[in-house]
Amino acid sequence: MLKSERAAYIDKKLSQLYPNPPVPLMHENHFQLLIAVLLSAQCTDERVNLVTAKLFAVAPTPQEMKKMSVDEIYRIIRPCGLAPKKSKAISELSDILLGNFGGEVPEDISTLETLPGVGHKTASVIVAQAFGKPSFPVDTHIFRLSQRWGLTRGKTVKTAERDLKVVFPKARWNELHLQIIFYGREFCTARGCDGRVCEICRYCYPNRKKPYTTYKA
Repeated sequence: MLKSERAAYIDKKLSQLYPNPPVPLMHENHFQLLIAVLLSAQCTDERVNLVTAKLFAVAPTPQEMKKMSVDEIYRIIRPCGLAPKKSKAISELSDILLGNFGGEVPEDISTLETLPGVGHKTASVIVAQAFGKPSFPVDTHIFRLSQRWGLTRGKTVKTAERDLKVVFPKARWNELHLQIIFYGREFCTARGCDGRVCEICRYCYPNRKKPYTTYKA
């Protein structure tokens, strides 16, 4: 089966399973989404939503966040991984947004990547989910599944992102990013599927005899 045929099947199947996929991180503005995505590194969405409910009740905007000390932010976000580093980044980026961008989150991905605590994946999520610009953020689920489904042979997230952008229509990138994540959590988990268990894996590689070993992000 050609890669393009696998991609077409995956696109159709995921659209059937997850039409109009919601953004899983709770937020009411672009700033809150930025903070939530930053916190989601090495932390589940469920825990992030619990933490941000408390954080945004106190500081829903960069103006209010800047009034908090790093220690105050840390005490709230402590349940998230890397909390000391993240609390410092949240404080610093709030100050930068106020000083350089009038309190608004910039739309440009390169500019976003200059903010403290904001890497390429976080910036890609923001431009896609906040501003609707085509992007294909690759997290651990997408990296794992793109390998199992034969959409990339790359050993890095950067290569996987490049390959996925080639094989899927640009207009579908933002939704597919979410749909693949949802499928990876529900059906093609790291331990629950080895490349031969879930429906998509079986369709793409019906004759696969051995577990498929993927590279880690």
